[in-house]
Amino acid sequence: MKSRHENVAPAGGAPHTPVLLAEVVAALEPRAGATYIDATFGAGGYSAALLDSAPCNVLALDRDPSAVAGAVAVTQRYPNRLTVVEARFGEMETVARTSLSTASAPGKLSVFTPPDGIVFDLGVSSMQLDIPERGFSFQTDGPLDMRMGQADGRLSEGAGPSAAEIVNHESEGRLADILYQLGEEKRSRAIAAAIVRRRAETPFTRTSELARLVAGVPGTRRPDGKHPATRTFQALRIWVNDELGEIARGLVAAESLLPPGGRLVVVTFHSLEDRIVKRFLAERTASGGGASRHMPVERTPRDPSFRFVNSKSLSPGNEEVAANPRARSARLRCAVRTEAPVFDSDNVGRELPEICRRP
Repeated sequence: MKSRHENVAPAGGAPHTPVLLAEVVAALEPRAGATYIDATFGAGGYSAALLDSAPCNVLALDRDPSAVAGAVAVTQRYPNRLTVVEARFGEMETVARTSLSTASAPGKLSVFTPPDGIVFDLGVSSMQLDIPERGFSFQTDGPLDMRMGQADGRLSEGAGPSAAEIVNHESEGRLADILYQLGEEKRSRAIAAAIVRRRAETPFTRTSELARLVAGVPGTRRPDGKHPATRTFQALRIWVNDELGEIARGLVAAESLLPPGGRLVVVTFHSLEDRIVKRFLAERTASGGGASRHMPVERTPRDPSFRFVNSKSLSPGNEEVAANPRARSARLRCAVRTEAPVFDSDNVGRELPEICRRP
C-alpha cells in the first residue's frame, strides 16, 4: 500500500518517496500551534507528515516551478496551514520574515514569529531525475538543461545558464575544474578536452550526446558498475544550480531565523553537501568557533549557536534502502539553536570548493 506521504510526480514521473521521513519528523518534534519551514517542498512528503503529526503550520519553499505548481493538491488538504513559495535557500530569510509576520491591528507594525524548526532535503529529487525533459539524467535522452528553476518552458528569476551553455562555452580548464571539484571525476581533464574537441564541430544539445562522449573517453569506465557519465552529470548539475552556495546561504539563514530551542534538520545525499553541513555545525557547536582549516587564523572565542541532538549522522535502515535504493547514501543531522548570537556570515562561502566561490 502506498503511504499517504508518497506523492506522485507530475508528467508521469515515478512516485517520490521522502527519505528518513519518520526520523525527520521525530527530530523536529512537531507540536500544536508551532510553525515549521520545509526548505525543499518537492512533492510535499515532509510537509504533509509534519501537518499530520500535529495541528501545526508549515511554510514550504521550492525553487522548482513544477513543484510549486504541483503543491495545490497538498495545500487543499491543509487549508490555512500550508503555504508554498517559489524560492531558493538563499532567499529563505526574506521569504520567512515576510510570510511569518503579522500585524496585531490595522496600522500596527508587523511582528515576526520565528519558526520552531527548519528541514532541508538536499540534492536533486527523483521527480527531476525521472522527467527526461528536465535534462538531469543520462539514463534517458532529453535537452541538456539541468536547471532546477526551469520547468515546462518557464524559467524562474535567476535560473541562470543551462548545462548545454556551460558545456558549449566554458573554457577547457574551467570545465575540468568543475568536473573535478564538483564531481570528483579523476578523468576531468581528458573529458574536458574531449568536450572541447567535439563542440568545435557540433555543439551539445542533448543529454545522450554528452553521456556517449564521456563513456567513450578512455579510463572513465567505473569498477562499481555505475555509468561513466555519473560524476560529470552530478558536477554540471551542482554548478548550473549553484547548489553548494545555496546550501551555505540556507544554513546561515536558518541560524538567523531559528529562536532558542528551534531545531535544524538536514538530510544530505553526497559527500560534498554533507561536508558543508558538517563543517557549518562543527563550527557553530564548538566553543571558540572551530576555526576553518581553510582559514587558519586566530578567531575570537564565542559561545556556540547550536548544540547537537545527534552527534553522529543518522542513516536509513536496511528495510528503507531495500524499498528505496536512492536512500542508501542519505545522512540526517540535527541540531538545536542556543541563545548565543548568530556567527558572522561574511565568510559564508569559505568552506566551498574553490570553483564555487563566485563573486
